[in-house]
Parts: sequence; structure tokens; C-alpha cells
Amino acid sequence: MKFSASGLLFDNDGVLVDSHEAAKDAWAIWCSEYAPHINWDSAENAGVRAEDKVRLWVAPELFEEANNRINQLEQDTAHETVPLGGAVELLHSLKPGTWTVCTSANPNLGRARLEAAGLPVPAELVTAADVQNGKPNPDPYLLGAKRLGFEPADCVVFEDAEAGVIAAIEAGVGLVIGVSKRAMKTQADIVVKDLSGITFDGDTLVIPDKNRLR
Repeated sequence: MKFSASGLLFDNDGVLVDSHEAAKDAWAIWCSEYAPHINWDSAENAGVRAEDKVRLWVAPELFEEANNRINQLEQDTAHETVPLGGAVELLHSLKPGTWTVCTSANPNLGRARLEAAGLPVPAELVTAADVQNGKPNPDPYLLGAKRLGFEPADCVVFEDAEAGVIAAIEAGVGLVIGVSKRAMKTQADIVVKDLSGITFDGDTLVIPDKNRLR
């Protein structure tokens, strides 16, 4: 399949990199300390900023302490992050200024996970600190398109989580591509196994039919 586009906007965790085990370890420690009743490892928590989850799960007077704690725990495990299929090849083939990453991670964590996976860090990187409202609000993808200098409708978003897919749709992007089997339950326009074989020359995005799940 071929699609016309000006820019590509990538979620990071679950799309470009696998940080699940690293995050799971960090949140297990955090939950034992601050919210033992919470099961962090559930679908509704995927793709949401850590600060938004912390704010929901602890008393206001504990927010700063608890938020600093999870930020440190996730930073400590960032080196465990590995690239997902096709991510290294695709990102290294893209022209600067035609793509960026819109992650729910904080700036230090977002960069650390990309670097640990051997992926380039785009100059236009959007992180949790850059927006007032995180996913499922459209702010991250609106800002990503703006930093690239494109209209959202001329951009393609790659997402694996429901919160991120909703954010992309609300931002009015031209196409939402779900990545991995997890995305089958989302409203993504099409779903692929991973990024293997995908190419983009700045005008045309090519998705191999053999890589499509839906």
C-alpha cells in the first residue's frame, strides 16, 4: 500500500522501542511504595504520561515526591530498552525534518530510551514536558506536526496504544497506523506487525502488504 504524506509522527514505547519490561520493573517498585492497590500493567495505562497516572493515584501532597520517584526509577531502567522490528532501519533512512517522535515520557527518559535502542533523536522531539495535556488529548501530535512545519492532515501517526490513537484522531492527522497486535483493538486505520519493510521518501509512504495485520 502507498500513501501520500509530508511527515511521520511516531509514538516511542511499543512502536519504536520495547521498554515494557524496564517500565514494568520500575512501576512495580513504585506501586509497592505508593499505590499497592494499583495494577500498572494494564491496557488503560499504556501511552499515558507518568505524571498523569501519579496524579490520579496519590494524594496531592504526595504528588511531587511520588512523581520524582517514578521518574528516577524509569530512568534507572532505561538502558534495558531495545529496538522493535524495523525501527532502526526505518528511522536511519528518513530525512531530517520529515519525522519526529511524540512520546509520553519525560525529556530525559524519552531520549535515554531512543539512545539505548540505537535510534536517532530528532531535533523536533515532543515529550511529556512540552504539552499541557498528554495523550489521549491531541496536544502531542498537534505539536509534532507544528514543529515539522506541516498540517496534521498531511501527517501519518504510528501508535500502539488506544490513548495515542485517540490523540492522533483528535489531532486530525491524515492516517493512523496501529503497530502490533495490541493495536488491533484500537480505531487505527490500518494495523501492521511492526515497522519492517516500511519506507518513506518524504512524499510517499510504502507499507508492505505482508506486514499488515488489518
